[in-house]
Amino acid sequence: MEGAFVTVQKIYYPLLCILGIPANLFTFYMICFRKCGMSNTAVIYLSCLAIVDAFYLVWVNLVDLTLTFWQLQPFWNSYPWCNILTFLQYSSLTCSSWIVVVFTIERHLVLSSTTAKRHFSQARVTRLTCVAIILFSALASVPMSWINEVSTVNVTVKGEQVELPRCVYRDATYTTVLVWITTFLSGGVPIVLVILFNSLIACHLSRASQLFTEVESRAMRGRSTRCMVRRTILLLGTVSVTFVVLILPRFVTYCILRTKYNHKGFDRNDYGMIINVVSDVANMLQNLNSATNFLLYCVVSRGFRRELIHVLTCTVRTRELGSFFTHTTMKVFSVHHKQPPAPDPVAVVLTHLKHTQ
Repeated sequence: MEGAFVTVQKIYYPLLCILGIPANLFTFYMICFRKCGMSNTAVIYLSCLAIVDAFYLVWVNLVDLTLTFWQLQPFWNSYPWCNILTFLQYSSLTCSSWIVVVFTIERHLVLSSTTAKRHFSQARVTRLTCVAIILFSALASVPMSWINEVSTVNVTVKGEQVELPRCVYRDATYTTVLVWITTFLSGGVPIVLVILFNSLIACHLSRASQLFTEVESRAMRGRSTRCMVRRTILLLGTVSVTFVVLILPRFVTYCILRTKYNHKGFDRNDYGMIINVVSDVANMLQNLNSATNFLLYCVVSRGFRRELIHVLTCTVRTRELGSFFTHTTMKVFSVHHKQPPAPDPVAVVLTHLKHTQ
């Protein structure tokens, strides 16, 4: 069991990097430069999420876990990489979680208030919000740089005991406090907020649908603005549900590890204990969350699928070029379709006068 599970992880994490990182970068291109039928705010939030998830896969899956299973002595088992990598991992995880949270809250406010809709529908406000999330995640993760330290440990290499430096967890009270705070900040609180505000969105949509007859509802579905809102909410709901389902097991198992098994004699690498196997499976699910964006958009978004087919068949120009030519064409038509000036009303009247004796 132990050897088979290690082999699965040695294959899983590199494969997740090979598929997930290019998929996130391609998703960023599709959302930003193709017409996928998303609102401007959705484009900004989801493109930012794709980039952050790509960085998470780099720091956690590629640099950390893949090298752990395939190299005896990864480079980050030394100063200052031990502290830097920890900071990068927690900041990208926190940022990814809070982008989903803020996007969910923003959709709820837009549906609930006309004033909020006018304010949060501005692309400038959304960009500033994403920058604030990134800065907040970075600042909140700075203390996590000190939860690990480089220490010399005994390692069995080809049947012999050798001493090698390892980046290990610092056994101190303040590190335990930091880990608990960050665990709730990047996992517990976002999960609760996503569930809460998605429930409020569902209740709002349910109440709104009861205000109209079936004929009125069908008529409103044809309006482009309402259709875009419905598509954005459907996409957000899918991302939110996937986020909760894949993140929640990791949060639960981590809390168990930090309470019942938080002592020096516990061997985290002993896969003979069921809690270690379950916890690593939960880790695999959490990392999968950062690689599923492309598949989710393909399944849920018709516009994304349409543009994907266009890209693969090279039949449609990018969004920027299309908008440029559309704008130029409109300017040309506005010049050549001016109405001729109205004739002088005085001259018209004079031409109809008759000379009398």
